[in-house]
Amino acid sequence: MVNSQIVSAQLSIVLVNYKTPDVTKICLELLEQVIDVCKVPVIVVDNNSNDASLEYLKSLSWITLLERKVSKPDVGFMAHGLALDMAMEKVNTDYVLLIHTDTLIYDPEIINILLSSIGEKSAIAAVGCLEQVKRTAIQTAWRVFSRAIKFYMRKIKQMLKLKTREPRLFYEVYLKSFCTLWNVNIIRQNGVNFAMGDRIPGYEMQDVLNRRGYEFIAIRPSKMFQYLDHIEAGTVALVEGLDKQHKRVKNAKKIIKKNTVLKGY
Repeated sequence: MVNSQIVSAQLSIVLVNYKTPDVTKICLELLEQVIDVCKVPVIVVDNNSNDASLEYLKSLSWITLLERKVSKPDVGFMAHGLALDMAMEKVNTDYVLLIHTDTLIYDPEIINILLSSIGEKSAIAAVGCLEQVKRTAIQTAWRVFSRAIKFYMRKIKQMLKLKTREPRLFYEVYLKSFCTLWNVNIIRQNGVNFAMGDRIPGYEMQDVLNRRGYEFIAIRPSKMFQYLDHIEAGTVALVEGLDKQHKRVKNAKKIIKKNTVLKGY
């Protein structure tokens, strides 16, 4: 059922499709159920898929479809970032909600929560979540603990001038791109974009805007995942040929099955 209370005049929704026909279909059909697609522009960039997902997207009259064609296939962070920047050229609203094709929104209240949070102060650049999946308190504690051990072990090895990998922070500092609401005016006023450096799209932009005094609001995972599901690394799980018993593949199939039921298939 469409939630007419969403502040639609201020919002656009953007997602990038790459070779995920089944999950893209569920994502968009759920989205069509929870928003008024006549009032909220939905921009989809096909990132040189050349598969059935593109044909499906061409059949939808309620989306704005952009086809990103490249002569030499590019992959990874830069490909996704360039596709997002392509979509941003078409955005004419104050705010843009970026989601992944494996982000399955079944309750539009999360959009209202994001909009109300970003509207609290003029200096808030984005609102989102620091985690890509919902974890229990025990799982989160173990994840932080095990990462902290690796971090400090590598720091010690560096001090001893031993060969080691670069230490990675054991806690999350960046809003994840699977469902993040951005202030479009702040992005444009500061001349930043998503394809900045060979990093996950949005990370470099968050660093730049943070240094310039802008704020970022993190929604608790326990709250965020009341309203949506996200298949962590969904494109990897569904596209790149992981073994059927891989945990990401199993998780992808589980979430797809759940949301297929919600759709009434």
